[in-house]
Amino acid sequence: MGLVDQQFLRVTKQYLPHLARLCLISTFLEDGIRMWFQWNEQRDYIEATWSCGYFLATCFVLLNLIGQLGGCVLILSRNFVQYACFGLFGIIALQVNTTALLYKVVINLALGGGLLLLLAESRSEGKSMFAGVPSMGESSPKQYMQLGGRVLLVLMFMTLLHFDSNFFSILQNMVGTALIILVAIGFKTKLAALTLVVWLLAINIYFNAFWTIPAYKPMHDFLKYDFFQTTSVIGGLLLVVALGPGGVSMDEKKKEW
Repeated sequence: MGLVDQQFLRVTKQYLPHLARLCLISTFLEDGIRMWFQWNEQRDYIEATWSCGYFLATCFVLLNLIGQLGGCVLILSRNFVQYACFGLFGIIALQVNTTALLYKVVINLALGGGLLLLLAESRSEGKSMFAGVPSMGESSPKQYMQLGGRVLLVLMFMTLLHFDSNFFSILQNMVGTALIILVAIGFKTKLAALTLVVWLLAINIYFNAFWTIPAYKPMHDFLKYDFFQTTSVIGGLLLVVALGPGGVSMDEKKKEW
């Protein structure tokens, strides 16, 4: 690990996990609050789109509202984190089944990667409670959670690649692909993930600036959705920076060489 990311981790060690969790659950928090304030509009939309009737549409909106806000409260308060993550996995599955847009499916899968990393973090905290008990090493489930989380998170960049012939787009694609591969295989993982965070943050602010669009225009909600989804993926990448790549990675294997 380079001097830059070592210094960054030293300065942000206390705050980074909290910031990562807040960013990660931001899309669920925003969606839950929106459903609270737009209850009738959300219910009518589901009823008209699915033709499922008033009662089922109401149940769907209520399930999303309670599941998302409840899960966010549990995660931020560090209570029953594993159950909260499983609940949010269910919300993601529901949202995947209600959209036909491929890029939204990919983003939801990336969100799932972030939740896997959150599960891995909660396992670490659980094991730290038994610090005096002899250990056989890092548990395999946690290692594979971190691997799965990394791979799913980088799917986000598939939606950001531009297949244009100009020099800037080609350069952007090359840099992005290189970083994707580094995070996926776990080589220079923290530095690559931190670079992705900076890049995603810049892209998110530039392309998804929903605050510049009047609230009554449909584009406002569209950009707002993408903004918070991307912010959640940034939170997942920050968890990679905070936790490291895990046992199934080239960074760990290098220590054995």
